[in-house]
Amino acid sequence: MEILRIEDLSFTYPETQDKALDGISFTVDKGQFIVICGSSGCGKTTLLRLIKKELAPHGEMSGKIYIDNRPQEELDDRTLAADIGFVMQNPENQIVTDKVWHELAFGLENLGEQTSVIRRRVGEMASYFGIQDWFRKATDQLSGGQKQLLNLASVMVMQPRLLILDEPTGQLDPIAAADFIATLQKLNRELGVTIIIAEHRLEEVFPIADKVIVMDKAVISACAEPREIAGILEDISHGHPMLAGLPSAVRIFAMTGGKGKCPLTVREGRDHIESNFKPVSESKEEEISQTVGKTVGAELKNVWFRYGRDEPDILRGLSLKAYKGELLCILGGNGTGKTTALNVISGLKKAYRGKILIGGRKISDYKGNSLYRGMLALLPQDPQTVFVRDSVRADMEELLADAAKGERERLVAQTAKKLGISHLLDKHPYDLSGGEQQKCALAKILLSQPQILLIDEPTKGLDAASKAELRELLRNMKQEGRTIIMVTHDVEFAAECADRCGLFFDGEIISEDSAKKFFALNNFYTTAANRIARGVYPDAVTCADVAEYCKKSKGENV
Repeated sequence: MEILRIEDLSFTYPETQDKALDGISFTVDKGQFIVICGSSGCGKTTLLRLIKKELAPHGEMSGKIYIDNRPQEELDDRTLAADIGFVMQNPENQIVTDKVWHELAFGLENLGEQTSVIRRRVGEMASYFGIQDWFRKATDQLSGGQKQLLNLASVMVMQPRLLILDEPTGQLDPIAAADFIATLQKLNRELGVTIIIAEHRLEEVFPIADKVIVMDKAVISACAEPREIAGILEDISHGHPMLAGLPSAVRIFAMTGGKGKCPLTVREGRDHIESNFKPVSESKEEEISQTVGKTVGAELKNVWFRYGRDEPDILRGLSLKAYKGELLCILGGNGTGKTTALNVISGLKKAYRGKILIGGRKISDYKGNSLYRGMLALLPQDPQTVFVRDSVRADMEELLADAAKGERERLVAQTAKKLGISHLLDKHPYDLSGGEQQKCALAKILLSQPQILLIDEPTKGLDAASKAELRELLRNMKQEGRTIIMVTHDVEFAAECADRCGLFFDGEIISEDSAKKFFALNNFYTTAANRIARGVYPDAVTCADVAEYCKKSKGENV
């Protein structure tokens, strides 16, 4: 029996001609797990918000939305609030109270539930989601991943029948993301909660989906079971951009000319490799040290930091070196201090012990704003904090206020073209999708031409094609001799573009190595491709590596 039906749904934002949604139609049965994917700005978030009436954007809508065979407009506010839960793309936008336990109780209090009911449900949810250790913490002290877990728990405490999630794992580390998806699967399978999730990271959600909906420029380009989707996308115009975003097992299967049943999981991908290809005993040539003879761009020596005098230390003797012309990637669990480390390097937070050297000089030697004039720039985790004007163009031009008008226009147009955002320049930053905001924020940061670039979760909200563009951009910056320090949970992206990787734990970097060795030696902080090839091709960490070994095992030219 269906719980949701959408018929010929179209939507246009005010003062725009292009439709955000154009004739969308599909149904969702009770208890199904639906995955919606597509390029940034294709309409996923708009569609999800229209289903949750209270969050529907302002604009012109046509078509019908039915909940339990009843038109959406006929349902009362209490039913809509309690029965349809929504977890937003940006956790900062959903939290409304100052304490974790207040946030958990907020929805039930607004529904008028009795105190005894509220206490019981809040305690149950806090235990279920493992929130006990930070139950009484202030919400502004939580990491991005903790905030997202809190948002899910705050929604589930109201016992919704339909749960909608908009890229909920974007700020979660690999282990937490897997646990989060496993929790969703448990809610779906054991409680019968119907789930609709929009995601770019498909490794975990793709295999457990009942149906996958692929969106492309405001329309649905494919809708089928997961195993069928790869074949459908392959046939669309000789290959769809979303192919590059499919799970590693699917991509390796396609890259090695697989026939028959397409694998979806790591186990199925490994079975495909072991059944069709021989192991290769010899490894690739030993890597040459990437740091010998290089100039240090940024360095931390025994740095300690805490947010308050009576608070625990977040950074505990942190030391690192990032060299000119390299990309150093920092990975680790949520709340371990990775973002704090970037804030300390950038001068936004002041360490109480240790040395910070930027371009060979103490950070304290940079007076006024001199540190941020062509030397260092930070792209924060929340791209909205970068914008201060009412259009992307005005925001970018403001950074170039000292330049002549013609030069400003040239530099803005050049940077916008490089990042593929020329069509977004005259839009308000807050009207953009999460992925579009990320690209526009990066474009503004790059206009300052920094020698040292600090980026926090740069691939959050980006589709596979945009990640490829960002990868090329970072590669060019390295060739120009710039230093890049990146914090990310996207292990696949790190494996493809980082020179060195470090694992952050307990306030410091406990190990670092070349990207290849780092991922080849890890069990959890590694790529799906490495897990698939482990034991067969041990040092393969990307899909391209695995495909190369497979071809080599059959004597094919690579």
